[in-house]
Amino acid sequence: MTTSLPTYSDAIAPQFQITDPTHRPTHDLKTWPACFTAVKAGNKPFDVRRNEENFQVGDLLLLREFDPDSEQYTGRTITRWVSYVLEGGLFGVQPGWCVLGFSQLAPIPTGLTDIRLW
Repeated sequence: MTTSLPTYSDAIAPQFQITDPTHRPTHDLKTWPACFTAVKAGNKPFDVRRNEENFQVGDLLLLREFDPDSEQYTGRTITRWVSYVLEGGLFGVQPGWCVLGFSQLAPIPTGLTDIRLW
């Protein structure tokens, strides 16, 4: 008796995929308290940033809460992965800027469809 494992179609894959899982740069980003709190709560799964760091899907983001009034880091941090990048010049996003989609889950390699052990 053979048992076939369920696979996920691209339309319902629970995580985003990247082609090179060994290449994941980390970006250390200042994040103001209101945005930090909203990202941590899961209410803000995106951010608008200057794309000076050439963000790519699969990059790891270290979001560090920064208080602009005291000009100091608060010490609170969270990590997110870039799951989507909307480049500037499209849909009203200014050139040189981007909208980053966030994921709490790490990316999976392209072609992997059974993620139960990933």
